[in-house]
Amino acid sequence: MTEVYSAALMKESDAYTIDHNIPARELMFRAGKRIYEKIDRKGPVAVVCGSGNNAGDGFVIASLFHGAGEDVTIFLLSDKTSEIGGSFLNECRENGVRIVPFDEKTDLSGFSVVVDAVFGIGFRGEARGIAREAIRAINESGAYVVSVDINSGLDADSGIADLCVVSDLTVSVGGFKTGHFLNMAKDVMKEKINCDIGIKPVGRTYRLFGEEELRRVFKKRPNFSHKGTYGYVALIGGSTKYPGAIRLAHMANAAMRSGAGVAKTAFPASLYHEIAPSVLESTVFPLSDLDGQIVFSEKEIKELTSGVKTVAIGMGIGTGDGAQQTLEYLLNCFEGTLIVDADGLNILSATDASVLKDSKPRLVLTPHVKEFSRLTGASVDELIKEPVKRAEEYALATDTVVLLKGPSTVVTDGEETYIVDAGCPGMATAGSGDVLSGIASAVCSYTEDLTLAAAAAAYVNGKAGEAAQRKNGSVSMIASDTVASIPEIISRYE
Repeated sequence: MTEVYSAALMKESDAYTIDHNIPARELMFRAGKRIYEKIDRKGPVAVVCGSGNNAGDGFVIASLFHGAGEDVTIFLLSDKTSEIGGSFLNECRENGVRIVPFDEKTDLSGFSVVVDAVFGIGFRGEARGIAREAIRAINESGAYVVSVDINSGLDADSGIADLCVVSDLTVSVGGFKTGHFLNMAKDVMKEKINCDIGIKPVGRTYRLFGEEELRRVFKKRPNFSHKGTYGYVALIGGSTKYPGAIRLAHMANAAMRSGAGVAKTAFPASLYHEIAPSVLESTVFPLSDLDGQIVFSEKEIKELTSGVKTVAIGMGIGTGDGAQQTLEYLLNCFEGTLIVDADGLNILSATDASVLKDSKPRLVLTPHVKEFSRLTGASVDELIKEPVKRAEEYALATDTVVLLKGPSTVVTDGEETYIVDAGCPGMATAGSGDVLSGIASAVCSYTEDLTLAAAAAAYVNGKAGEAAQRKNGSVSMIASDTVASIPEIISRYE
């Protein structure tokens, strides 16, 4: 299990380690040495240092390069240093390391490697003054850029920046922070790795979803099993107002490719001839409709959901009376797992949150940030700045699993939280969310741990998208390409 920290928890854990286990100087030396060991490039090295502990790590890195006979220069943004950092800076001076002040005329283009040790995880807001000039100089250097702990200028919790260093390699210290994954992080870090220096968490961490977790979900299936073993799922969506036919087909195929025993695809009856030819391995279930929108029928929904473990609703269904009544019925009567997406979330946003807490089924909500804004009443900016905190709070308040979609996905029940670092720009296309709902409907039907199941679905969806992008490119790929790549991902972990 890979743990992910908030910035506050990392600071607390660092302080506890210093007070009880490892002296501060030793901890700083370990950090600098581990980062130095990860840099496999040769040539002139620039180490750009601010005034905090990150600068201290930078001084250690510079000292080690110097000791190895490399041409290294320290660029100082400030005469101020931390107490321990200052001791390493003095050692650099004593050993003859070149040290020069950084100013607005400093040009870093002559260096092969630039180490970014300007700001650490305590940074908030916007980089200003000489620090801003340093970040620009680093980005314009053309060198191989290594960021110490986190890219200077990037918020360690939110992954948001006005201006930050764009790195070739970011080496986190002690443990990954949420800002290594959320929002802008993927766009400013080509590669990220963590170095363990002996810090252990003193509070609850988040989990980075990975292969270890996926193997708990996709186990080798025994011969002595049948389609009912893996669950019947029902997918409800579509209307003439939306391009529902092909998207529902993608969703049904995604569910089957992800291991559902049977997928029932329910849609307005007037769309039958449009949808049925595209839904080959699934059961089609036409619903009564009026002008292309479903009309609620308790008898039909009872029949559809009989024996079903998971229902996914909302994709292209609209927000008319029939859709609202159908969702209300499922919240009150269905006893399995209910996944609510798209228009289903828009319907929920107009109701009181107590409806969710008092509902009969286990609930998974799959909003993107705008849908989550409508659900919570918080602004998009507020949610982007605190995605993990806001998702956890809402999940706890409503007794749901929240799958908050983004460049990296946050999946939480309020007590256990996964960060899913999977996905790519090519998935920014119509139908990608429907594919995720199809995968989730299947995985939730045969996985008891609902938070784990939702995170696994997000991971498979993201990795399948990445595989599809490698084959088709980020511009040309479409949602069905992701579906086609699902077996490639799941088969690795059976």
